[in-house]
Amino acid sequence: MTTATVATELKAHLKSFIDKAIDGESIIITRPKSKNAVLISEEEYNELLRIKNNSQYLFKLNQSIKQTENGKVVVKTMEELEAMEHE
Repeated sequence: MTTATVATELKAHLKSFIDKAIDGESIIITRPKSKNAVLISEEEYNELLRIKNNSQYLFKLNQSIKQTENGKVVVKTMEELEAMEHE
């Protein structure tokens, strides 16, 4: 569920809006020129960050797969890798 409010209403009833966000509701704080903000729970925020990080990881993984398929790889021996660790 989503609720929209203006900043003055949010200030007047902050605890109530925070409680709603903690209960899973998204609060859209409307502002002039569509420069809105959203109040969500920390749990939902952390989940969004996890999803964002996963999508970035998958993008990099897909790029690596394409590079490998195109023969753009670097081959190193275990000794070379261990030497790089100390650089």
